[in-house]
Amino acid sequence: MTAQKARVIIIGAGFGGLNAAQTLAGQAVDVLVIDRNNFHTFTPLLYQVATSGLDPSEVVYPVRQILQKASNIDFLMGEVVSIDHTAQQVQVRTRAGERTEPYDYLIIAAGSVTQYYGNEAIARNAFGLKDLKDAVVLRNHILSQFEQAAWTDDIDHKRALTTMVVVGGGPTGIETAGALHELYHYVLRHEYPEMNDLTPHVILVEASDRLLAAFPAPLRDSARQQLESLGVEIVLGSAVEHVDAGIIRLANGRVIPAHTVVWSTGVAGSPLGRMLDVPLALGGRVPVLDTLEVHGREHIYVVGDLAYLEDESGTPYPQVAQVAIQQGKRAAHNVLRRTENAAENAFQYRDLGIMATVGRSRAVAWLGNRVPLTGFIAWVVWLGLHLVWLIGFRNRASVLVGWIWNYLTYDRSVRIILENTTRHIPANLPETQ
Repeated sequence: MTAQKARVIIIGAGFGGLNAAQTLAGQAVDVLVIDRNNFHTFTPLLYQVATSGLDPSEVVYPVRQILQKASNIDFLMGEVVSIDHTAQQVQVRTRAGERTEPYDYLIIAAGSVTQYYGNEAIARNAFGLKDLKDAVVLRNHILSQFEQAAWTDDIDHKRALTTMVVVGGGPTGIETAGALHELYHYVLRHEYPEMNDLTPHVILVEASDRLLAAFPAPLRDSARQQLESLGVEIVLGSAVEHVDAGIIRLANGRVIPAHTVVWSTGVAGSPLGRMLDVPLALGGRVPVLDTLEVHGREHIYVVGDLAYLEDESGTPYPQVAQVAIQQGKRAAHNVLRRTENAAENAFQYRDLGIMATVGRSRAVAWLGNRVPLTGFIAWVVWLGLHLVWLIGFRNRASVLVGWIWNYLTYDRSVRIILENTTRHIPANLPETQ
């Protein structure tokens, strides 16, 4: 009699979840991948969707197509509403109704959400950039501001409509600020002659005294110089206290009239982590063992942005794609070892480096924590690596053609305002942990 295969449920089709699923493909386990969307999103390029550089379809790929060759993997589009770790089952809300799915092993790769630090006014009035809908909503908003400003006679109101504030000096904030300024400078100012009397104003606000805190000091300084050479105003050492319709107030007392605030300062673990009923770590992350199994929850693994695990120096692993990819693979390998009654292996992170593009021909990169790159060379490396990491030949070809076209013509063709797209305003915001 053939023994029944272990059933593995993976929640989330992001970098961690997909790599876990691909590791389990063709193995002696049955796998169910659950995600609220039927596509995987290449989140590092969302800012280019928001700034009209790429079409939304170029940064997503259907989950079923990614996994279609793996006969032991099924996909369920739905939202997990509860996890019963005692009965080893999850409750999923789908378009056909709710259903219960049992598991032998559970890998949670639910990612993270925008962290508003419990500030409802900021959550209501600032724009996050965590998923595809966020990017499209922000693009619609930016283009709509210019359409409104074109027919506004009040110069102060016109200036407020075309002032964009980006909060957060990490890679996402740096990249978004640079892309916004280039969108204004190279594209929109030519299409809106009514703006010729205005200088597009992009302000980058960082609460600490430095940009790109994880980078070496010379690269941080280079990124700042490259941003300022574009014309981006940088405000360091002052947090955002309040965001209202048309007003941003900083902790240093400065008030900025602006209708657009892009919030890219910090993330929190997905609310799904609370379903495990375990004490959460800083930022709502779930503490895990070095095998990535949850403390006190046997057969449940958490990977990626939602997992809290410290390295040898006592520093938690960063919430970046490479950590999620490697943790997804390790968790899947450990599940397979469990099914074979073999000892699990501890997670060991291979740091491939960090990088951020500042704008056209501008970037900084710290490859493998050994090789520093700046300027055009760093920008080319950034382009090449992101093309390699992007899923699907069609997407790679389309993005490459788009980048070449943008570089040669200074044009961004995806300037479409879609109706009936509204911001998601989170409810019951958690306080900072």
